[in-house]
Amino acid sequence: MEDDVQTGDNTSDGSGSAQTTRWDVIVVGGGFAGVATAQQLGQAGVDVLLIDANDYHQFQPLLYQVATSQIGITEVARPLRSMFRRQETVRVAISEVTRIDAAARTVTLDDGSVCTGRVLVVATGAQANFFGITGAAEYSYPLYSLDDAVRLAGAMLTALDEADRLSAPRDPIDLVVVGGGATGVEFAGAVAESLASAVAAVFPGDLAARTTVHLVDMVPTVLGPFSEKSQKYARGVLESAGVRLHLGKGVTEVHGDGVTLEDGTRVPARMVVWAGGLKGRDVLADSGLPLGRGGRVDVAPDLTVAELDGVYALGDSANITDGKGRALPQLGSVAQQSGKWAARNILADLSGRPRTPFAYRDKGIMAMIGRGAAVAEVGPRRWQIKGPLAFIAWLGVHAALLSGVWQRVGAAASWSVGYFTKYRPQAMIAHVAQDLRQGRPPG
Repeated sequence: MEDDVQTGDNTSDGSGSAQTTRWDVIVVGGGFAGVATAQQLGQAGVDVLLIDANDYHQFQPLLYQVATSQIGITEVARPLRSMFRRQETVRVAISEVTRIDAAARTVTLDDGSVCTGRVLVVATGAQANFFGITGAAEYSYPLYSLDDAVRLAGAMLTALDEADRLSAPRDPIDLVVVGGGATGVEFAGAVAESLASAVAAVFPGDLAARTTVHLVDMVPTVLGPFSEKSQKYARGVLESAGVRLHLGKGVTEVHGDGVTLEDGTRVPARMVVWAGGLKGRDVLADSGLPLGRGGRVDVAPDLTVAELDGVYALGDSANITDGKGRALPQLGSVAQQSGKWAARNILADLSGRPRTPFAYRDKGIMAMIGRGAAVAEVGPRRWQIKGPLAFIAWLGVHAALLSGVWQRVGAAASWSVGYFTKYRPQAMIAHVAQDLRQGRPPG
């Protein structure tokens, strides 16, 4: 390292300008990668500033279940400060980062404060990639954050309520999901399941029967990273649940009342959900970081950024490769492992030892498709399981990955209620949460 920054040093030029603080390590982002890095460094007694715009860590793989009222907000969100309450050397700052200067290892916050680190860790996560498709940003609902999930849950419940009014016409109620990856498949399957169970049980008449889920993707299959066998199984489960697949035809335009496909087909819809891809966050654009595929930061094998001393990029912010130079996917396991590995390399930096290349431990991939239906391909050799066994494995793995005991207990309780009954108590909570986010008093 080329300089020695004193931890916790606060300086000002005396002119009333914003305060500058200096830290051993600054971690930007409270997702899987950022939290893992801060936890490992905190355990080693390193002074860390962890910055995130939200006061919680979200478990992104389960956001689609929040959106479909299967589990509640508290199951997927855990307060960041409570996660670090026993690590005195980790300071959590809830603030929006407005600028990153990678060369200077500084970040500017929305209150004007400037923070400088001996080491800078960029783990800002990702945002929806609309690929320049007309109307996608304006008319679709992305599903990549807790706010996205709450907004989508409230919007779907509002649409059902409006369709159930005594004066409402009995028109079809269509929902289009753009993206046939894990997020799109899991969400489409969850909505189809809800229509067959919870919606049919709660709403009178033929409301559920009038609602159709469409899944659209430009490639001719679903679950691209999976084997052909798993893809075929997933497709069969979705079609059996009533999901209409439009594969091999990309979306060229999103409207307020549906989408247009590249062959000119118009698919009407009351709502369009965007699960079509991710990109690096906008704050990276003028940071001086080398951006590559997907607007993400290109990193060296040891997770550092070339020609930028003391700078790391992790998780969904980075283009990370395995030991053979192959690109790793944007998965929670990749983010979490990269965070822990980066912490070890940072400790090596601080003590003058050499860094080591990141070695990803491939535990496999899995996707939930519906009640009792899932696919899993375990380990680097992708041992395949499907159906109820994969469904149980999916539940167990995701429960274990949740960050706190109460989150695990709450998720298990919600899953049990949802599996054995048609009761969805989280639906009311989604309505209230949406009202609070929009500044309206509930009720």
